[in-house]
Amino acid sequence: MEETKEDMLVPEDTYLTSGVHIGTQQKSESMKPFIFKVRNDGLYVLDVTKTDQRISTIAKFLSRYPPERILLVSARQYGSKPITMFSDVVGTMCIAGRFVPGILTNPSIDGFIEPEVIIAVDPTADRQPLKEAVNIGIPIIGLVDTNNTLGNVDIALPTNNKGRKALALVFWLLAREILLNKEKIESRDDFEYSVDDFEQLL
Repeated sequence: MEETKEDMLVPEDTYLTSGVHIGTQQKSESMKPFIFKVRNDGLYVLDVTKTDQRISTIAKFLSRYPPERILLVSARQYGSKPITMFSDVVGTMCIAGRFVPGILTNPSIDGFIEPEVIIAVDPTADRQPLKEAVNIGIPIIGLVDTNNTLGNVDIALPTNNKGRKALALVFWLLAREILLNKEKIESRDDFEYSVDDFEQLL
C-alpha cells in the first residue's frame, strides 16, 4: 500500500522546510532504496514518504519496549538537544556527547547500563556504542543519511542526520507517535510540545 500525502504524519512541506530530505554528495549502495533523486549540484535527496513511513514503523516498534530500557546516543552536537528532550518526554535513557567505552559491555564500569534497544543519531559518528550494541545483541535503530552504510543497523530511519531542524522534527515526531501508541495522549493534538522544544540552540 503506497502512502498518500494525506496519510503522512505531518504535511510533506514540513519535512522539506526542515531539510529532512537533504542528503550529502555521497551515496552508499545500501541507501539507494531511500534516495529520491540527485540534484544538479550533485546532492542526493531522500524520499520523505519513506522517512515518514519509517518513523511510524519505528514508533510502533519502540512502543513495545519499556521506555527506561531504550537508549539514545549522539556524538553529534546537533543531536544533543533532540535526544535529551525525547528522553524527558518518553522516559528513555540518553547519552549525548562522549560515550564511555564499555558502558554497555563492562558491568564493573561506573554508569554501566543494560538497554534492550539503541537509537543512534549517526552510525558513523556513534561507532563505539553501535559496536557494543552488536556485542550484546540488541536491536539497533540508526538515523541514516545518503552516505551512511547499514552494516550494523537493524532498522534504518532515512533522514538528514546532520541538520538541527531535521533532527528536531524527527525526534519530535517519534516522541509524539510513541506517546500516541502507548495511549499516553488521546490524539496528536494533545502532544504539548513544539518542534522548537527539540531543536538544538546555536
